[in-house]
Amino acid sequence: MWDFFSLLLLGVMEGITEFLPISSTAHLLIVEQLLGMRKSDMFNVVIQSGAVVAVIPAFWSRVRDLVLHASARENRDYLAKLFTAFGITGVGGVIMEECGFKLPESMIPVAIALLVGGILFLFVEWQRRGKDESDKVTWPIALCMGVAQLIAACFPGVSRSGACIILALWMGLTRQRATEFAFLLGVPTMLAAGGLKLVKALLHGMPGTEPISAVLLGFVVAAVASFLAVKWLIRYVQTHSFIVFGWYRIAFGIVIFAIWIIKQC
Repeated sequence: MWDFFSLLLLGVMEGITEFLPISSTAHLLIVEQLLGMRKSDMFNVVIQSGAVVAVIPAFWSRVRDLVLHASARENRDYLAKLFTAFGITGVGGVIMEECGFKLPESMIPVAIALLVGGILFLFVEWQRRGKDESDKVTWPIALCMGVAQLIAACFPGVSRSGACIILALWMGLTRQRATEFAFLLGVPTMLAAGGLKLVKALLHGMPGTEPISAVLLGFVVAAVASFLAVKWLIRYVQTHSFIVFGWYRIAFGIVIFAIWIIKQC
């Protein structure tokens, strides 16, 4: 049953959680459980694309500078690292797809990933206190971010942006630059993954069970929610740490464990 409230809730949830380091997979899983509904791959792809596209206007000045001045040495270096990290994720993703990798649908792996990620955020923020930070994305950091995206793809609940940011912070990058690189890296990564799923769905004659109006509404809502969430996080990390997200992940992981235990009783 696709009512207006469900569409708004799913779109808002996807938009807010896609780039915040708290795992969109975990949140959408809980929403699906509560609403007793399962989204088609087509719907997933479209609303996820809406959330991803919203990053471009959120970082418009940075994106415009990279495009218009791509020949500048600093921008050329940044773009090379960005697309190398994307290439690592892309190649790894294709290999996983060819090997028939499937995400687990159980809530337990998601809860474990949330808890582990939350503890890592607290640890990284603690260990970097008083240490020098760099504003430059080095090649080791870029390569590790590409691998981090693969880790997130293998374990639902890890959070793609969360894995990238944790590794970058641990390697000495500033919060602002880690957030920017993780978000910009997510644009080609998620659009490529979504495009691949979309093509496969169309080729197999499975465009989705939702009406086109529902899909378009989900796209728009996810895009607006994602834009607002990204703009907020950009401002937030200028004066705050990621500790609050660490505690949030831990609390949410415990909630999922509790829900699973209750359902087993």
